Amino acid sequence: MENNTLSLITPPKAKKIPKALVIHNHKRVDNYHWLNDKENPEVIQYLNAENEYLDKMMAHTKPFQQKLFKEIKARIKETDMSVPYLMNGYWYYNRFEEGSEYPILCRKKVTMDALEEITMDVNSLAVGHDFCQLSDFEISTDNNIMAFALDLVGRRQYTIHFKDLASGEILKDKIENTNGSMAWANDNKTLFYAINDQQTLRSYKILKHKLNQDHQELVFHEEDETFTVEIHKNKTHKHLIISCYSTLSTEERFIDANNADGQFNLIQQRQRDLEYCTEEFNGDFFIVTNYNAKNFRLMKCPVNNTGIENWEEVIPHRADVFLEAIEVFKSFMAIEERINGLTGIRVISWIDQKEQVLTFHDSSYTAAIGYNPEFDTFN
Repeated sequence: MENNTLSLITPPKAKKIPKALVIHNHKRVDNYHWLNDKENPEVIQYLNAENEYLDKMMAHTKPFQQKLFKEIKARIKETDMSVPYLMNGYWYYNRFEEGSEYPILCRKKVTMDALEEITMDVNSLAVGHDFCQLSDFEISTDNNIMAFALDLVGRRQYTIHFKDLASGEILKDKIENTNGSMAWANDNKTLFYAINDQQTLRSYKILKHKLNQDHQELVFHEEDETFTVEIHKNKTHKHLIISCYSTLSTEERFIDANNADGQFNLIQQRQRDLEYCTEEFNGDFFIVTNYNAKNFRLMKCPVNNTGIENWEEVIPHRADVFLEAIEVFKSFMAIEERINGLTGIRVISWIDQKEQVLTFHDSSYTAAIGYNPEFDTFN
């Protein structure tokens, strides 16, 4: 009886509107190109019909869906808290409360025994919306203003909002059409951020916004469609870094974080098959790169003399070890490498160059350097 009922349900049928697409002297006809127009009422009507058809076809499974959902939910610890991390004098963490769908972002000053401050309850942001994602947040250097990137649609188009953490007030400043990548200058009023191409969602421009001003100033425009851009502040808080990257090459620019209106300086011009990323310590950039090194190696150069001709080797290329990443701290450097398919982590002291290797006793395991925003880890 059930199968007979399902056979009577007619699926929607999208109409065909041929459209010729020509690229590289090759012509292709797409009969359904019209479905790309998400603002077209006919497209929305068709998608609603698809959803209605799905609901009818799956209606007989609703009791099982509810049972399966309850079983999965029962295996999740609803009241939970993330591991706290230290950043600029505060311990930050997220916690979940039973019955709530979204995290509550919190911090405590100096010690975890201090009074809890709720920086953002994402559950309150989600009220009245079918979708809600807070992709990232950045706290100003003086710890007073929170910039957070919010998507209420689900298309990875984030709007940046600002919150005064002392008063709890959401400020009037608002930046739309961003990819969520952002970084504060050290003046506590200038935020650099990346925006997307509205059609392709490629991040292609870096702009800056000053609080209480409507004007947005273009800082960098990536015109090569094979490259994507983002911005971040390095761990020492001395520099803001613009990273441009594609499948085969990268390029970085930097500016003094204390000089928000200065010009970004190129570290090394992009070259095909040249990849690199930088960390700063004691007036030098430490550079993880594949420059003449298939498995990558570590180089360094002065901050005021960054061209590839000035790069000096710190850790040489090794045929049997892949250098994956480094993390720079005030007292030491942590190195993540892959040996025989497994990740190894070494810690090297700046003072005496002594090494400590983290040991894992399992024959198979997964390990990585986590999120460590605090430069002065050991006071």
